[in-house]
Amino acid sequence: MSAFCEHTTKQKILEELSDFKIANQDVRQLHILVHGPIAAGKSSFISSIASVFKGRMVQKALAEAAECDHSFTKKFSTGKLRDKDGKVLPFVISDIMGLQGAEAAGARTDDLVMALEGHLKSGYCFNPVGSVQKEDTFYNSCPNLNDKVHCLVSVLPGDKIGLMETEQVHTVIRKLREIRKKASELKIPQVVVMTMVDKACPEVSKDLKMIYRSKKIKEKMLECQNKLGVPMNYIYPVKNYSEEGELNNDVDTLLLYALKNILNFANDHVEDQLDN
Repeated sequence: MSAFCEHTTKQKILEELSDFKIANQDVRQLHILVHGPIAAGKSSFISSIASVFKGRMVQKALAEAAECDHSFTKKFSTGKLRDKDGKVLPFVISDIMGLQGAEAAGARTDDLVMALEGHLKSGYCFNPVGSVQKEDTFYNSCPNLNDKVHCLVSVLPGDKIGLMETEQVHTVIRKLREIRKKASELKIPQVVVMTMVDKACPEVSKDLKMIYRSKKIKEKMLECQNKLGVPMNYIYPVKNYSEEGELNNDVDTLLLYALKNILNFANDHVEDQLDN
């Protein structure tokens, strides 16, 4: 399912990332955009990544509970991340309002397309019934490569992916596919982060090291592939921090493994722009 193996450790990945260099001098920080249905774990994923680098629990965004029927994220938010020594990390992650089944609810696909193209400024307040306008304060009329998204991350809940068969969920999947299609046209790399793996498989809930051996997790990844059309080797199962009070090496390793690949894909993308 993946190149991930027992020899992949938190420390090994951190050492690799410590030498990370952006391949294009016109880019100050790689720009990652996370999107997905409400309660999929988008904000928790960002906070979990921030926690790993800080070495302690931090809250970068207010995360919604799994049973919540609305998105807690109302604004387009892009902020710097720092490590435990206060050093600014070479990437930023943008959080958006969750996608919903109703057409006039949640984030609009055209706003997400604007975000991909670099037209949305951090702080833009999502309006489910109307997209950003060119005269809006938070509209960037002349985005440069640094403003644009360098990798698109779709976040899906592993424990619920097989239940996504209602009409509203089909609408969410359609929106996700539309956004992926636009990202493909822009040649922006795309991955899926599959969250809540501990709830998807009892075996993994007991031991996260079993995640890439679990038949249940592989089934869930196949369902993600079938619904979004993302190849298996670009789907990363993770567990976000949700109940824990302390960091856990196994949780950190999965998060860092996903992030390392996301950053490499993003870096390949900005490097390709040198030839254009």
